[in-house]
Amino acid sequence: MHFSPSRRTTLITMAAWGLGALATAAHAAPLSEIQARKTLNVGIQTDYPPYGFIDASLKPQGSDVATAELIAKQMGVKLNIVTVTSPARISALQAGKVDLIISSMGKNPEREKVVDFSISYAPFFSGIYAAKGLTIHQFSDLAGKSVAVTRGSLQDDALTKLAPSGTQIKRFEDDTATIASFVTGQSQVLAHSAAVAGLTMQRNPKLDSEYKLLLTDVPCFIGVAKGNKELLDQVNAILRTAKADGSLNAISQKYLGRPLGNLPE
Repeated sequence: MHFSPSRRTTLITMAAWGLGALATAAHAAPLSEIQARKTLNVGIQTDYPPYGFIDASLKPQGSDVATAELIAKQMGVKLNIVTVTSPARISALQAGKVDLIISSMGKNPEREKVVDFSISYAPFFSGIYAAKGLTIHQFSDLAGKSVAVTRGSLQDDALTKLAPSGTQIKRFEDDTATIASFVTGQSQVLAHSAAVAGLTMQRNPKLDSEYKLLLTDVPCFIGVAKGNKELLDQVNAILRTAKADGSLNAISQKYLGRPLGNLPE
């Protein structure tokens, strides 16, 4: 069969679209596939206490880990934790390396273009932290100061919008490097979650640091591949039940030291 050049171009284009659609669908494992393989692959940051960390026995712990365990148990499957970094969380989901992202992730309009989000499952807020002797009463006071933040994090997004011209924003690829920069004095200011900053100050009392400004106050959501509605609905059903029976509140109290509160859907 012979096709004109324009016809061949059209068919090739349509085929490319079709292959692209199939590839996208293949990346998002449906609920039935997860149930068939009996394993739920969940992307979690394990350098982000108390949400995710490795304990003394080298086992993953934290509120995100406990939430993932709860969901896997309710689904009747085994939990497989895939360690991810903040900048690579979404790409891991899009590439099909994980079925869910449970990594203290907030949602914003840009992320919602590429990820579907569950209802909220945990509280989260972050701030600006620095030495008590460093004057920071408002964001304009950050001008001329160096601020450590993890690239691609919610804090990075907020800091980029709120920091004045002249702020030296130092972006690092993971939370360990961000915290190290602050602890060693390479950065004067830390932009991080209250939980992580609190733990950092507790472990390093010589820093004589304190909370300065509220940066973000948003809850955590679970990321699901775009369009994977069946899995998203299952996750939401499990979360709603866990909110109602107190399971999520118990996790929050144990790891975050605060109640779940009235989290938005």
